[in-house]
Amino acid sequence: MSALTSQRTYAALAAIQAGDAVACALQIAPIKKALDDVGLAEELRPVLPIVKGASAIGLLAVYRFPALARLTTLMCTVYFVLAVAFHVRARDWSAGLVAALGFLGLYGALTVKGPTSGGVVGDSGDVVRV
Repeated sequence: MSALTSQRTYAALAAIQAGDAVACALQIAPIKKALDDVGLAEELRPVLPIVKGASAIGLLAVYRFPALARLTTLMCTVYFVLAVAFHVRARDWSAGLVAALGFLGLYGALTVKGPTSGGVVGDSGDVVRV
């Protein structure tokens, strides 16, 4: 099993997305600055925590509904295409652009590979067929 198909990878990314959803909901200073830098409209900002929270749930679906987790990675790929486009359009050549590009590549690769399906994760991290 590779890192791109591992259920643990999906769970780790779900935790990152959940944390990012909370940070967006609280509008912490670095998040607010990044959104200002790319010119995201104020009326769209409340949607971000919802989208990111939903993506966390979709990624965690990998344990019971691998197809839903794969669909979620596709939608995250679309989200990061838009994020990169916003950075480029705003000529924001910051670390935020680098992060968006990295996540775009990661979610794209996850979409192509798909998760390991079926079974549960055993103590060693391997999938145990049931």
